[in-house]
Amino acid sequence: MNMSTKTDALAAATVGDPRWAAVVTRDARCDGQFVYSVRTTGVYCRPSCAARAARPENVAFHPTAADAQRCGFRPCKRCKPDQLSPPAQQAAMVAQLCRFIEGAEQPPSLDELAARAKLSPYHLHRVFKAITGVTPKAYASAHRAGRLRKKLEHSDTVTEAIYDAGFSSGGRFYTQANQVLGMTPTHFRAGGVGTEIHFAIGQCSLGAILVARSDRGVCAIQLGDDPATLARDLQDRFPQAKLVGGDAEFEQWVARVVGVVEAPRLGLDLPLDVRGTAFQQRVWQALRDIPAGHTASYAEIAARIDAPKSVRAVAQACGANPLAVAIPCHRVVRSDGGLSGYRWGVERKRELLVREAQP
Repeated sequence: MNMSTKTDALAAATVGDPRWAAVVTRDARCDGQFVYSVRTTGVYCRPSCAARAARPENVAFHPTAADAQRCGFRPCKRCKPDQLSPPAQQAAMVAQLCRFIEGAEQPPSLDELAARAKLSPYHLHRVFKAITGVTPKAYASAHRAGRLRKKLEHSDTVTEAIYDAGFSSGGRFYTQANQVLGMTPTHFRAGGVGTEIHFAIGQCSLGAILVARSDRGVCAIQLGDDPATLARDLQDRFPQAKLVGGDAEFEQWVARVVGVVEAPRLGLDLPLDVRGTAFQQRVWQALRDIPAGHTASYAEIAARIDAPKSVRAVAQACGANPLAVAIPCHRVVRSDGGLSGYRWGVERKRELLVREAQP
């Protein structure tokens, strides 16, 4: 084989490798998946490296930086492939800030966090939200609420729990108690004792259906095969609440919910009692903005709430949705259009989408 033929063969092998397209387009999404070396320079780079493109016959691919170094190549000084990628560095920085927030007695200010990260407050706010899906303030609030829930279970008094959780005053907390806990702290501490939840279980074309409401609106819509299981799930959410069987007036609410199951395009105009973290609330609102008959991928929902890196968290929020149909998590699909998991069964998800596709 002459030199020209050998060069052509090497170039063809490189161009035929799917990783070459990532190098040509400088695809940062492939950073961390492999590195490539350039024989004529003796260096190896990330796929996203902004250096001048190498000739394909001089390029070799390596699964890791360590493998490239074992082959005698040194790291590029421009893209620093032997170090964490910029997105990974940002993620590590935000993770450290999250641990700092969780360990602080009082929620740190944005300026304090920015100084710790050596970034401007504006830039930190943007990076933190892009990675976690929520602002630093919302993250601190959600963590403090979680800490309060644990303290309420073990503290001798509600007041002690409030201060131990990091609230600076009882009065300040009580103005947000319903938003943080969904009920008064005394009721939460007692597992919902004194809270009335009206509910009814019926049948629809998708199986058993449970509808429950608090004094604020519909707080649960569940689908399943076993009515008893649906009732136990509701009891588990409010172990000490007073569960009251629905009266004739409430049966009309149930009928309206069943109507939406049978014809999803009708929509549900009943008041909802939607309780969740700040991030979950944003995801659920984005789901409600998807028109009937349309779908969106988890990645698209993450982008719509300005949290493009939080695809997995979006999926978790969909799985935590307590209001089937009213919050249409059945309209979220995989990026390839395929159906992924659904809290109430993939077959029910498929059927709901078929019904919505009908004019």
